[in-house]
Amino acid sequence: MNQLDKYKEIFFQQVRKIQDEVCDQIKLMDPEVQLTEDQWERNDFEGNPGGGGLTRVFLGDKIENAGVNTSLVFGKIDPKFGQKFGGDADTMWATGVSLIIHPRNPRVPTTHANFRMIQIGEKFWFGGGADLTPYYPYEEDFKEFHGVWKKALGPYGHYQKMKETCDTYFTNTHRDNEMRGIGGIFYDHFNSGNLEADFEMARTLSEHFIPSYFPLANRRLNEEWTEEDEEFMLHRRGRYVEFNLLHDRGTKFGLESNGRTDSILVSLPRRCMYTYQYAPKPASPHEKMMEYYRPKDWV
Repeated sequence: MNQLDKYKEIFFQQVRKIQDEVCDQIKLMDPEVQLTEDQWERNDFEGNPGGGGLTRVFLGDKIENAGVNTSLVFGKIDPKFGQKFGGDADTMWATGVSLIIHPRNPRVPTTHANFRMIQIGEKFWFGGGADLTPYYPYEEDFKEFHGVWKKALGPYGHYQKMKETCDTYFTNTHRDNEMRGIGGIFYDHFNSGNLEADFEMARTLSEHFIPSYFPLANRRLNEEWTEEDEEFMLHRRGRYVEFNLLHDRGTKFGLESNGRTDSILVSLPRRCMYTYQYAPKPASPHEKMMEYYRPKDWV
């Protein structure tokens, strides 16, 4: 086994580990949550076995819906798909964990994260990140979330760049560049030439998702909320759906690589709302929250 194959196997084991740990945290948040676990397989472009994945879907009272998925896919690809990555490669390999948590309480933020390793032909790279979509203006939570990621990236020096990439990427450009949340970190096509160092950074980041989210989520989990809080959350979830279906590269990659549609779209919220030219009430906490869906230095 060469060095690249060695780290591909280690990374696959890491994403499965993160999947198990995040699922354990969800069960602690909502002990009565219902879990559906689904092992799936796919065929590659030529119809040969091409790997698959493990989808875990949660529905509950405190966790309205969540998905924590891992996949390991490989095999032949459509040459047109390969050309998007700057070459004429006809094979791919990819593994990663992707997760989304939509809590029931509007005072608890939605969160999303993914950590992945991809190889197309001879090219390979790491990518991923984590972001927060809150519905109530708790600035201390936003600072805490970003603080964890700044500390995690301290040894590597990439926090500011990854934060700015996240601010730019998770944006509804068709809505005057309004962000879907308050950002986090995001990176893609990362290959410094040092495989061991790149893997270690990717592993470190994956280990920081749980401390970045669950402490602040659990702190808000049992707070009371109003109908206005819920209405605002549902409208913001509508913006979340717009981003995922119109702009998200991960969604497009999964569908174009013959991934499993239900596992890819499990990131969508169970409920959302759209009202023509919706705006929160003046001087409300929700109007204040709208100010934060723009790039801001939190730490």
